[in-house]
Amino acid sequence: MADKIDPVRRSANMRAIRSQHMKPEMMVRQLIHGMGYRYRLHRQNLLGKPDIVFLSRKKIIFVHGCFWHSHECGMAHKPKSNLDYWIPKLGRNKERDAENVAELEKQGWGVLIVWECETKYHEILKQKLLWGSKPKPAKSLTVCNNSIITSRQPI
Repeated sequence: MADKIDPVRRSANMRAIRSQHMKPEMMVRQLIHGMGYRYRLHRQNLLGKPDIVFLSRKKIIFVHGCFWHSHECGMAHKPKSNLDYWIPKLGRNKERDAENVAELEKQGWGVLIVWECETKYHEILKQKLLWGSKPKPAKSLTVCNNSIITSRQPI
């Protein structure tokens, strides 16, 4: 299916999409700040430029948009046009995310990924953000399609 928007308009739309300070990231930052934690933002010297960095704790939080990072939830949709571009692009994003997380963990960083769809559920998200703090949840929680799933690494 051909793109319905002319190339000039599409280029303007894509330029307007920001990578920092988006609503899901701001919600996570607000929750963390409200819990009494202080952090650094978007450290350029770390792989993937993590959204939130706790230097003294060696912990990192990435806040991923469900579409851009190919989360398998109801919010992430597959593009309908220009598939020759989008399918490889989103695949590369996912591969790069996995490589970055593996390398950061190898360097001794604790890595947490918060998905855009999880930011709707503040109490569950607070539990996830208690990563390595007291009280420590048994497992981190992920909310997808209104159901709770345990993920591989507690915070």
